[in-house]
Parts: sequence; structure tokens; C-alpha cells
Amino acid sequence: MKYYKKIQGERVYLSPLNMDDIDVFVDWFNEAHVMNNMDGWRYTNNSVTVKEWFQNRLKSEVEYDFAIVCKDTEKAIGWFCIIDIVHIHKIAEVGIFIGDDTKRGAGLGTEAMNLGLKYGFDALNFNNIHLRVFDFNERAKKSYEKAGFKEYGRRRQAYYLNGEYHDVIYMDILRQEYYGSDE
Repeated sequence: MKYYKKIQGERVYLSPLNMDDIDVFVDWFNEAHVMNNMDGWRYTNNSVTVKEWFQNRLKSEVEYDFAIVCKDTEKAIGWFCIIDIVHIHKIAEVGIFIGDDTKRGAGLGTEAMNLGLKYGFDALNFNNIHLRVFDFNERAKKSYEKAGFKEYGRRRQAYYLNGEYHDVIYMDILRQEYYGSDE
């Protein structure tokens, strides 16, 4: 598969989504431990629905989607996106997951998040970037905190999964916090 080193880090880079990745995304989108964390567990994801999703994402001029590619293997290990952009307010939401089980817990998601934040603050001129995470996803929450995100709110019992209600935690980061200044 052909990837483009759009935004490079030490161990990963962000490449525009590639239609050749549909099969690996179908696999990831059907793994409960991936989709439970993305509010996607209730969907049936097959090659047709994922292809439609890819095509819609690739056509979008208001959202940015990237494959997270591991430099040592040149394979996609996850996905990073920038969505819900409001340019006049210089705000956006980000989403991320590491789909490859063998690459979780190694800091690659945190590195990819930092690459995406740099792109959002520098190339797209955002001032505030936020995300949502479910209260049971401690690994992700810690990763986001390492990247500089801070909790700013919580919607209590707003996510129902496997017979239980969970809180949705809202986190954000400001440009000045990312760069460590008080501008």
C-alpha cells in the first residue's frame, strides 16, 4: 500500500486515508474493544459499509482523516481524524484509535495525537481542540493527559454499553497550553 508521510514523527506518521486500507478497517471496526471506545459497537461494519464510509470521508472538505502508519513496518496501525471544525471560532474535535493490538500501550497513539495537534494548531490555525472519552477507557484518558488535554466537563451516564451506563468525559487543549506559553 502507498502511504504519504504527510505529518512525520519519530515512530509513526500520519498519511491521508488510503482506499487500500478498507479491509484492515473492516477488521478494526468489527473488534469490540476498538468499537466500544468509539460508540460504534452497535453498527454492522462490512466491506460495503466501510467502503461507503471511506468514500464519504475522502470527499469531505471540512474534515481531515489520516491513517496512523508505523515507520518500522510501513503498515497502518490506526486512525486519526479532525472533525466538527468551526473556523470562525478556531475550534475542532479530534478522534483517534490504535486498531493494531500489537501496537497498543507503546506510546504510538500519544505520538500520533501530538502530530495531529501540531497539524491542527500550526497548519489549520485552531486555538482549542477537544475530544470525548468514555470513563472506562483509562488508557486513552492517560494518553490524552500526556498529550496535554485537560478534563473540562462530564456528561453523566450518557453512554450505554453492555447493560451499564458510563460517563462521557470531555477534554480539551489550547494552543498556548500545547506550546507551553501564556500568550
